[in-house]
Amino acid sequence: MEVLETKFVKDFIKMCNDGWEQGWHERNGGNLSYRIKESEIAQISGKLNLDSEWKDIGTSVPGLKGEYFLVTGSGKYFRNVILDPEDSICIVRVDDKGEKYQICWGLVNGGRPTSELPSHLMNHEVKKRVTNGKHRVIYHAHCTNLIALTFVLPLEDKVFTKELWESATECPVVFPDGVGVVDWMVPGGRDIAVATSKLMEKYDVAIWAHHGVFGSGEDFDLTFGLVHTVEKAAEILVKVRSMANSKLQTITSDDFRKLAKDFGVTLPEEFLQ
Repeated sequence: MEVLETKFVKDFIKMCNDGWEQGWHERNGGNLSYRIKESEIAQISGKLNLDSEWKDIGTSVPGLKGEYFLVTGSGKYFRNVILDPEDSICIVRVDDKGEKYQICWGLVNGGRPTSELPSHLMNHEVKKRVTNGKHRVIYHAHCTNLIALTFVLPLEDKVFTKELWESATECPVVFPDGVGVVDWMVPGGRDIAVATSKLMEKYDVAIWAHHGVFGSGEDFDLTFGLVHTVEKAAEILVKVRSMANSKLQTITSDDFRKLAKDFGVTLPEEFLQ
């Protein structure tokens, strides 16, 4: 089967375009990666180049040894993924030590995987472990309202979680563990990868101050839906704060406890104090 004919590649391309249409990917902003299933690799094994050069990842991810990933390219525009996928995205394989990668398909006009590859792979390793392999998608987007909130809210997990939960009733159900927050750091390096992976032990969403959001999920729909919900809540909160200095009413902690009981989710009590 041709690579572009597979469902997982088509779904990947669709998610890139969905993010573009939301306005979250100006110029070459943002990146997406997918940990490919063995059955999916089997469909395209004859189309992969397994003799290409091995390059350093920039970190060590032994929990991902031998795994394949579909990722966006560094400097590539989400706008162009749907127009010219073979130029914009690639499939990479991790070596048997988890220290190097090789490009097996894509980026036909040259280039390399996203500059955030260390962050993606370190977080894939964490989410693979803590979800028993269920999570396969990592998504980084420049969501406008979330970025705006990082200038006016304390950069604390509890504050962001509670404010976002209060903004829309569905939020505690969609991300019951809450969200984590990373102070501003230079993107693309090991430091921000380490800081984010620590949060991903606990959360599925990490907000990068003055930069964007990092989300993890089982598949493309769930991951996009998660980030979309968080950003929608942020938009509501931005509008509320622009209309008044304080809220006249909101969802209370006891309301959240009732909601959690009815929907069968567990909300950390630390966020309800």
